[in-house]
Amino acid sequence: MRSVLVKAELDQLLAEREQLNENLQQIIDEQTETWGIKVSTVEIKDVEIPADMQRAMVRKAQAERERRAKIINAEGEVPGRREALGGAEIIGRNPAALQVRYLQTLLEVGADQNSTIVFPLPTT
Repeated sequence: MRSVLVKAELDQLLAEREQLNENLQQIIDEQTETWGIKVSTVEIKDVEIPADMQRAMVRKAQAERERRAKIINAEGEVPGRREALGGAEIIGRNPAALQVRYLQTLLEVGADQNSTIVFPLPTT
């Protein structure tokens, strides 16, 4: 039984338990047939995983979660970057748009009255 279970991956143990039970049944039948014994049922009920293997599985799951989080984060940044690129193109074509952006930035910075900021504003 152990030799069959060791060959299977954990996902397979969880998802294809019936198939593994059938394989074990077949192997046991082959071994016990010469003795005139027929095992009626073979069922995998519990699999104990060594502690070091459990830690490795936890690390793998954590790495997978971090990978997914990075993908989701990158996908979320795409629309913002497209809009920023579009805004840069508009500002590049229209100098007045750049001046409006400067004024918006001055308003944002000016909301904090604890500092003095010198902001050059080009006029063309």
